[in-house]
Amino acid sequence: MFGNLFEQEEDEGFASTSSGSRGAKGASEPPAPRGRSNLCGIKNQGGTCYLNSLLQTLLFTPEFREELFGLGPEQLGCLEDKEKPGAKVRVIPLELQRLFASLLLVDQQSASTADLTDSFGWNSTEGTNQHDVQELNRILFSALEHSLVGTAGSAFIQRLYHGTTVNSIVCRECGNVSQRQEDFLDLTVCVCGMSSLEEAFWSMFVEEELFEGNNLYRCAQCDRLVTAAKSAKLRKLPPFLTVSLLRFSFDFAKFERYKETGRYTFPFKINLQPFCEQTNGEDCEFSYELFSVIIHKGGCYGGHYHVYIRDIDELGNWEPSEEEHKPKSQKKIPEKLLKEVFEPNVQEDDPLSVLTALIGQEPSKSILLDQLGQKLMDKIGSSWSKKFRKHYGPIGKFLQSHSEVFMLVSNGTRVALKANPPSPVTDTPGPTEQTAQSDPSSPSDPGPAEQQQSKQEQGSHWFDLNDSTVTSIRESDIEKQFQGKESAYMLFYRKTQLHRPREALNNPQYKVPLHLIQMAQEENAKLRQTRETFEAENNTVELRLHLAPSYRLLNGALQPINKEEDESVALTFDRRKTVGELRLAIYQMQEMWEGDMALTVAKSLPAGLHLYNTLTDDCVSLYSANIHTKSNLFVWNGREVCGATILTGSEFEPLLLTVVRPFLGEVEHPVVTDGAKPQEDGGGFDSVGPGLKREERGFAGAATLGEVREALGEPKESLLCQEHKFAKRQEQGAGEGGGASGWRLFPPTDMQKTLKELSLKDGDVLLVLEPQSLDSSMFTINGDIVTVTTPSDCRWLLVEYQPHGAGAGGDGEHREERRKVKVPATGNMFLCEVKQRAIELLQLQEQSTGPMLCLRQLDCTGKLLPPVCEELSVREAGVRLMTTLTLCPGNAPKASQLFLHFSVGSAPSAGMELDIIVEKMCTVKECLRAMLDSVELDGTCWHLRRLDWCEEVGEPLMDEDASLLELKISSGETLIVSEGQLPPKGFLKLSVWLCLDPSTCPAGMSHTGNGHAEEQRQAAGTAGEADRISPRGRVGDAVELTSVGQVEITDEATLEDLKTQVLTLPALQDVCVPTTAFMRLWHLEGRRLARIFRGPQVPLRKLKLASGADICVQQLVKEEDLGLKDVLLYVKIGVPGESRYYPAEELVWDVSHESSPRSLRTCLAAHYGLSPDCLLLAKHLPDKHTWEEISSWSQQVSKKKKKRRAESLLGAPFHLKDGDTIGIKNLLIDNNRDFVTLEDKQGQQRIREQAEQRSKGAQSDCVGPEKKTKMRKPEVALSINVGVFR
Repeated sequence: MFGNLFEQEEDEGFASTSSGSRGAKGASEPPAPRGRSNLCGIKNQGGTCYLNSLLQTLLFTPEFREELFGLGPEQLGCLEDKEKPGAKVRVIPLELQRLFASLLLVDQQSASTADLTDSFGWNSTEGTNQHDVQELNRILFSALEHSLVGTAGSAFIQRLYHGTTVNSIVCRECGNVSQRQEDFLDLTVCVCGMSSLEEAFWSMFVEEELFEGNNLYRCAQCDRLVTAAKSAKLRKLPPFLTVSLLRFSFDFAKFERYKETGRYTFPFKINLQPFCEQTNGEDCEFSYELFSVIIHKGGCYGGHYHVYIRDIDELGNWEPSEEEHKPKSQKKIPEKLLKEVFEPNVQEDDPLSVLTALIGQEPSKSILLDQLGQKLMDKIGSSWSKKFRKHYGPIGKFLQSHSEVFMLVSNGTRVALKANPPSPVTDTPGPTEQTAQSDPSSPSDPGPAEQQQSKQEQGSHWFDLNDSTVTSIRESDIEKQFQGKESAYMLFYRKTQLHRPREALNNPQYKVPLHLIQMAQEENAKLRQTRETFEAENNTVELRLHLAPSYRLLNGALQPINKEEDESVALTFDRRKTVGELRLAIYQMQEMWEGDMALTVAKSLPAGLHLYNTLTDDCVSLYSANIHTKSNLFVWNGREVCGATILTGSEFEPLLLTVVRPFLGEVEHPVVTDGAKPQEDGGGFDSVGPGLKREERGFAGAATLGEVREALGEPKESLLCQEHKFAKRQEQGAGEGGGASGWRLFPPTDMQKTLKELSLKDGDVLLVLEPQSLDSSMFTINGDIVTVTTPSDCRWLLVEYQPHGAGAGGDGEHREERRKVKVPATGNMFLCEVKQRAIELLQLQEQSTGPMLCLRQLDCTGKLLPPVCEELSVREAGVRLMTTLTLCPGNAPKASQLFLHFSVGSAPSAGMELDIIVEKMCTVKECLRAMLDSVELDGTCWHLRRLDWCEEVGEPLMDEDASLLELKISSGETLIVSEGQLPPKGFLKLSVWLCLDPSTCPAGMSHTGNGHAEEQRQAAGTAGEADRISPRGRVGDAVELTSVGQVEITDEATLEDLKTQVLTLPALQDVCVPTTAFMRLWHLEGRRLARIFRGPQVPLRKLKLASGADICVQQLVKEEDLGLKDVLLYVKIGVPGESRYYPAEELVWDVSHESSPRSLRTCLAAHYGLSPDCLLLAKHLPDKHTWEEISSWSQQVSKKKKKRRAESLLGAPFHLKDGDTIGIKNLLIDNNRDFVTLEDKQGQQRIREQAEQRSKGAQSDCVGPEKKTKMRKPEVALSINVGVFR
């Protein structure tokens, strides 16, 4: 019918798969158990949401389910025999039985439809194609009927869903009636032009179509063309009524499909008696209640289906949301009030009651609109205009505002009552009806009947079954599906006289065959065993125990006494057990242990082992104590190790620093001091010629710089220096020698500061100089900067070949294969030349057919650093001469690429991470996809996280569309691929910029005189240059912005809290702001000042601020409190006779009363002291470099509205907002009405040149065969293959 109508487009943005789609954890993970609703969902195969919604509806139709379960193996056969030749196995009903039994009885979150779709004859691609659920409903019923031929269930589809309509044509001349009966399994009703289901039924089964004029009917009895009337009626009503809504139509003017998204209501209960041929009988025979609504979300070419279902048999656990209030039970309308509505004795002051009674007395239950006024006057003796118009408006407007009671039919010429008019007690807004509500005759406390009704509604709960997800909803949620892109598509009603037996309630096994119950029990037993096994494996952790007798305290860290052997003990333990059980297990392992035993979490740092928190509560589990696999635990007495007191906690973390001293002599052996780690020959720790010698030393993080100097054995006169962060710039002019490096002297005041306070970290280099060293030509001092010039005879690099890519700690077998060679090099030599020269010296040319080789540096711990970019020189790559490079297998990144480490799931251990090379400009989403592809994982429930400062999984990368370069991700950084969707964005991280515009900001804002702004520019990462942008509307006045840092704040904080936190930034400590009212915060969008944040007490979430947004701080000379109806404009008046303007001024325009051009002109006239009639205004469009003149205009209005709408500059076509520039011409002294300046003409010329270049590029691209167009998949007809069983 529609074929592949609902094939998903990329730009639709609606996922065809559910949130519970397949992950990539591995096949060993068992299915999740049912959720709190105790109902089972259905897995989406990629595009089978339409099938899932229909199957859930059939499952929750108890009569359909029981008819299907009533067919035994003697009629359907057995699935085990389906491969036997000649066996007639009715596969589709059998698979449907199994699926229903699994959905009812198996304890799993979602069931699979793979076996069922296989029985349909569908291949793997059919599961990814979307189809129309209305078409599937007809095809599935047809397939079931063909599959059940010759069985007792061959007619159960007809019994449950079959109905008939009769079409009649009555001759107006002779009265002859011609009838034709039609069968239906579902009714298709029109949505276009209709407002409700009742109106559509009225149009189909009540209104008559007249054959007259040129469209006459040939009567068989009269034997000539005559006038006639055609009508349709419902002749036979089925137990279950399926209604298909025609929401998809075709626009013959545009030749494209479209979806009807207008409001279309449908009742929860409906009486079809007015639409039936035979109206004799009780109301229950014509009354239906809603129990399922299939909803389509999306457009006509793509979308997603889910279903709202009422749980008839109360199989699920319905739990209202905690945030929602309890729904009020619908009150039963007392008979007295019904009489007041439908009997002539009505309240004449109540228009709703009067009109309802008036229409209800008519035989056709409808009145012509042009007769309604006269009938009303005859009824109450007064016209509508005199009686009700003052309080309720025109009668037509009153009828439209009460669409729940009245509906317009016959193309709007008649008004009729809906089948189930709501009670005027609950749905009347008029004052008379409010009085009726407070009438003491209507009791406030629920009576027995109301309690019974409330109890029934409590048992019949609604659920949203969205593929694998099942959630509880209220009836009010269904009313939200009347309109919009997500709206009702199919409705399922059941007769109210169908009652369920008491034993069926809360009994999912009711009438389920015994063999299917046994199958479900076996499946549940397997699932329980699998989950227990998985839980046991998943909760087993591997611990590393470090015993105190094997360690000593050295340089602020714990070092093993015997460095040759690893004396840590491995222990496998269940993390669900308690700390006390772990302590007991260790006691049993260490029989010789005496005294107390403390277990402290430890971590291996570059300086050595450090202790953090001690596990003191023996009753807490290891899981609650955050003990995971590969955790290190230190076993000691809790006080000292080898007589030395141990300081624990992150504030006492030791640091491993590289200490550099001048060395002008020659040594034969590496210089080793107590606790130092000298590197192997050529690594820079020893000196072969004049230069520097290095050694690694560990120090406590709480040690002061003076204590470090004392530990090094240096006199107090010695100078300590740190590598200068701008050393690379100073190396530029170093010449061909080894180059020069810059060092910053620590001032005497820093000697009392700790290493943590000085922000030193592992691997940082300290230069120790004695006063006499400054006499050497190697060292020159200028202020607080010391320059070290490496002698020219030290121009070499040591290249070590490691064929297996192992680190410094490789095993002995691989160490024997290592070879070293010294390569002559200079600072300007390219690294590709260094590598080629090393390959030649190592005679590796014959291995050119093997894997690619790259050069990598080693850090202070011997770990391989990322490969260096071989397109750079030695100096540009930051490689120091006289150091070691490792030549190992792998690819070297280009200058535009990044070398990243990554791990899946958790933080990697040393050397266990994976490597990948990606482009710097690729987005986070593209990087994530590349990582998943490299480890052969699929699924969409993954996101990327960074490692924090303690090498643990840190904050997620929230902006998936941002590039790695924008997020400042550098080579060598480690990213973690974490499972699950991105966390909720409840915490904002905002970039703060400082406005340095001298034309609008006070002098104090630019910080002239203290140089602080210059330091911030250098720290902004843009080579010390501040960004200069033009705010929207500011022509020729460049605003200088300087980055001052970032703030992190919750979205529940107020705007005043944000301003206060911004002022705490170090870069703004010199800004003098008495109160936050002297600050203005702008939102930057596209590098432009976009809007001003208003309302000091407004929460940030209401300001629509997203994490990662940019805000701009502007200091004011006076307090400002802009209201919601104030617009800040930049106004500039033209210089008479010239194409330029005077400097711009700020103007606050109050638009609370009026936002018309007249209001703006009056405001500007008062500001400049001019007459409003002499002003000519225009808005500047900076993107186009043009001006749009503002004048009075007449908006196009509807013919029905005689009153012209007020003109607003805040709407189309001007859309004035904060920061817009308004140009002013004083026509009394300036005859030039042209607003364009010289800068505008230059900008327009640039735009024309860019357009010409784009046009030429497009023409060159289109030289090929044809212009590329977006192609959709071919539409495939939906079909189900059924065997022959006749």
